[in-house]
Amino acid sequence: MDVRLAKLARKGDQRAFAEIVELYKDKIFHLAYRMLSNRHEAEDVVQETFLRVYKNLDRYDENQKFSTWIYRIGTNLSIDRLRKRKPSFSLDADLNESEGMDGYSLIPSDNRTPESEMLLSETQRIIHQAIDGLPAKYKTIMILRYIQDLSLQEISEILDLPVTTIKTRVHRGREFLRKKLEYKL
Repeated sequence: MDVRLAKLARKGDQRAFAEIVELYKDKIFHLAYRMLSNRHEAEDVVQETFLRVYKNLDRYDENQKFSTWIYRIGTNLSIDRLRKRKPSFSLDADLNESEGMDGYSLIPSDNRTPESEMLLSETQRIIHQAIDGLPAKYKTIMILRYIQDLSLQEISEILDLPVTTIKTRVHRGREFLRKKLEYKL
C-alpha cells in the first residue's frame, strides 16, 4: 500500500501524500522524541522528514520498503540534531514529563492502582534516563529495536550498516543498560 501511495504522490496526488503523512507522522514523532527527548525538536524532525520525502519522492526505490526509507530519513535527521547540540547539553538530563504523555503511558493495564502507577512511572523514568545515557550509536539502535519494534534487518537498512554490526550494538546497548539499571532498580 505504501508503494502505491508513493507512486500516486510522485504523480502529484496530494491526497496520497496526505495519507502517507497520516500513516507515518506519529511513528516518526515517537522515534524522534525518543532520540531527542524534546517535543519541539521531535516536531521539527517530523516536518523536515515529510518535506524531504515530498522533495525526494522521485528518488524512492520501489524495490525497497517505504517504511525503511522514511525511517532512515527521520533517524538521520534526529542523529544530525543530536550531533549539532551544544556540548553543554547532557544526555543524562531529566526527561521533561510535564510536556505530555509518552507511548508507555498509553498502554492499558488490567490492575491499575495508585501505587502501581507510581511504580510504573518511576520505572519508566529510570529506563528513559538510562536509554538517554547511552552513546548515540547504541541509543539509536535501542530505540529502533525496542521502542519502534523494528527488526534487525530493517534497522540495518535504515542505518545502512551490516546486520552483524546491528546485532553487536544491540548486545552492547543491552549490556550498558543492564549495568546502568542494576544500580537504579
